[in-house]
Amino acid sequence: MQVLSIETKPFPDQRPGTSGLRKKVRVFQQPRYLENFVQSVFDSLSGIAGQTLVLGGDGRYYNAEALQVILRMAAGNGFGRVIIGRGGLLSTPAVSCLIRKHRAFGGIVLSASHNAAGPDEDFGIKYNIDNGGPAPENLTEQIHRHSVDIRRYLIVSHPDIDLESNGLFRLGGLVVEVVDPVADYADLMETLFDFDRIRELFASGRFRMSFDAMNAVTGPYAREILERRLGAPTGTVVRAQPLPDFGGGHPDPNLIHAHQLVEMMNGSWPADFAAASDGDGDRNMILGPGFYINPGDSLAVLAANAHRVPGYAKGLVGVARSMPTSAAVDRVAEHLSIPCYETPTGWKFFGNLLDAGRITLCGEESFGTGSNHIREKDGLWAVLFWLNLLAVRRVPAEAIVRQHWAQFGRNFFTRHDYEGLDSAQAEQMLDRLRKRLAKLPGEQAAGQTIQYADDFSYTDPVDGSVATGQGLRIGFESGDRIVYRLSGTGTEGATLRVYMERFVDDTSQHDRTAQTALAELITGAERVVGIEASTGRSRPDVVT
Repeated sequence: MQVLSIETKPFPDQRPGTSGLRKKVRVFQQPRYLENFVQSVFDSLSGIAGQTLVLGGDGRYYNAEALQVILRMAAGNGFGRVIIGRGGLLSTPAVSCLIRKHRAFGGIVLSASHNAAGPDEDFGIKYNIDNGGPAPENLTEQIHRHSVDIRRYLIVSHPDIDLESNGLFRLGGLVVEVVDPVADYADLMETLFDFDRIRELFASGRFRMSFDAMNAVTGPYAREILERRLGAPTGTVVRAQPLPDFGGGHPDPNLIHAHQLVEMMNGSWPADFAAASDGDGDRNMILGPGFYINPGDSLAVLAANAHRVPGYAKGLVGVARSMPTSAAVDRVAEHLSIPCYETPTGWKFFGNLLDAGRITLCGEESFGTGSNHIREKDGLWAVLFWLNLLAVRRVPAEAIVRQHWAQFGRNFFTRHDYEGLDSAQAEQMLDRLRKRLAKLPGEQAAGQTIQYADDFSYTDPVDGSVATGQGLRIGFESGDRIVYRLSGTGTEGATLRVYMERFVDDTSQHDRTAQTALAELITGAERVVGIEASTGRSRPDVVT
């Protein structure tokens, strides 16, 4: 089969971020746009001839067309084998699982994660390396450099391949293997958790659960594991069918976008336990009846109880959290006498620590939790971890959290998101604060004295690489803190994330809501940077 070299010209906007390249669907639909980026990825890799590539996506709009293009380009660039999920579906955790199990050269994930889907919404593509994790910064920079100089892409001419049935197909010299997207991932989960105990929990008839898959990729995984392998009643998984537009919803498992689940759990007949996952299956939200479990608390509880779960019963070697994430897990690490690492936001920063055997569990405040079983955050894994704890401890999720607070204290934590801001205005606002950081210690804000103010930087303890400009921090003498970051996961404008945190050891104060406990910090955070004056926004779009 002839390999075609197609002439092309660069696009100026193909710099991948922490989660690959995300743009509106109409941007990717431009002639040569997808091809240019994929070729830039392949040109950045050495030794791909004959290698195995894992490929799949979350089923969002334009996935089907993009998969066929990438298959033809993989053949044109000399890959020997592509493993692809049936129907083109693979969750992000499943891609990582398959890369590691089959010792693949790498993988391509088609997803814009928790962003909305549809012809007028978002699409994304990212490359994962041979450890199963996201490409590190040195590779994404290489990809960008190739994208601005690209002059041709390589592809073969071939009809679309049927991806709806398992089997082997030939595309020139390329073998395409269509596999069950769920089986290998589900088998891995059975090695980590006590499925027998969890089955007993469901079989008791006294435990009712609801899992909201948000019409995204986790639906088939949750149905197979929860309803088939663990015996949860049919209907436990709601909105289980992946749809190209996610049913018109926003597949972000938080209190705003998973409002149907939240309303049910706060209603007159809540389930005993509930959870939700996002577009590509790597995030999670955990709920008890009338009780929301903050992701930072969730990570801390999992770390404190890991000895109760078969896959982690031998103990944790260390834990890690992203800098904006609640420091709740820090006290657990101190109690266990294990190291706790504070990294920039982005799962790739955990990858080096995991590969070096320095940590076992890790997590981010943005509803992401994971472990050394793969190199991505994993939403359904976190839900199964909680189910294992519920099965072993036989008390409600709220009781587990409250007992945890009683032992370790409570970190009141909230994140306020201002979405769709003018990028230039948002950057100028933070730049003005950045220039003032050195003068802030000793000043008053939020009714307190500022102890430190900096722009977070990180030196990787494994390879010595340095990441700078990772978030503006203001810390108070009381131990309270405020963090400001611009998110890189959107496709239009900028999202300002503002994080507020306060540690309270007094158990009599633990019943307050986070918004009440942090009221002074919330007001102070707005005033310090001048959000309303700079952006015109008087309140955040999302509060978690």
